[in-house]
Amino acid sequence: MCTAATYKTKDFYFGRTLDYEFSYGDEVTITPRNYIFNFREKKSIKSNYAIIGMAHVINNYPLYYDAINEKGLAIAGLNFVGNASYNESIKGKDNIAQFEFIPWILSQCTTVKEAQNLIRKINLLNVTFNNDLPVAMLHWIISDSTESITVEAVKEGIKIYENPIGVLTNNPPFDVQMFSLNNYINLSPKSPESKFARGLDLQEYSRGMGAIGLPGDLSSQSRFVRVAFTKMNSVSSDNEMNSVSQFFHILNSVEQQRGCCDLGNGKYEITLYTSCCNINKGIYYYTTYDNHQISAVNMHKENLNGNELIRYPLIMEEQINFQN
Repeated sequence: MCTAATYKTKDFYFGRTLDYEFSYGDEVTITPRNYIFNFREKKSIKSNYAIIGMAHVINNYPLYYDAINEKGLAIAGLNFVGNASYNESIKGKDNIAQFEFIPWILSQCTTVKEAQNLIRKINLLNVTFNNDLPVAMLHWIISDSTESITVEAVKEGIKIYENPIGVLTNNPPFDVQMFSLNNYINLSPKSPESKFARGLDLQEYSRGMGAIGLPGDLSSQSRFVRVAFTKMNSVSSDNEMNSVSQFFHILNSVEQQRGCCDLGNGKYEITLYTSCCNINKGIYYYTTYDNHQISAVNMHKENLNGNELIRYPLIMEEQINFQN
């Protein structure tokens, strides 16, 4: 299970949590402009926009979970088990494997609108990357600094939804998640007024009572509501440090702690990492479950005209600043 969100101050920020019971060995990975992307059923792309994101690299191929390109377009793929549906090859379509979707879009597109034009031609293939990895059942949030969309490949075909809140979790489908927000129409960051009954003198006994009813469990539907409320009501100054700090606070509202989601056999779903990308500056910030200090990789400090992947293993151990 995962949660993705966007946030805008002076710059635009995009990121996600990745919640799972184990890591595949993820790395912050930069794909420079002259790296050759090979696709199963499409011609290779030999010159592309530079990309930075979190990936599991196998045989020098970046399997991106979330990424941005140098032009300011961002994508994250989130689990959509039970609803995602892929197909066999279809003549006349751009037949793209689900693990090729992020590089296919980010290597060629600069805006959400350009991405939509490509997506309308796509058929997502039901093929694995290799025999050791299953087909990931995903849906995606795609954002630039002006708009976001959600893309879902279901039995009826590929659906593209406008995403006015810039938030995505997992199930149910996005239109159902959006409709569910109507159930929370009375939530407010402000103190509530008593409307229970005339003549009954009800009093506040705590701050924050305007948000009573905000779900606190770890289900994907509840996380969608909680992070949407948090993001839509968040306030920060527009400098980089405050904006990044606030973004991590937004996603920390849905962080999963070890022990609270018991999968059996001693396995627990946890927030393996949380990311925050400044898509204007090309900086990828992240924390991990055991390292709350924010680390960062700036793509523009690397040679983006190269042809080899640039990889940064995650800093996993807690970094504590002793003051005495």
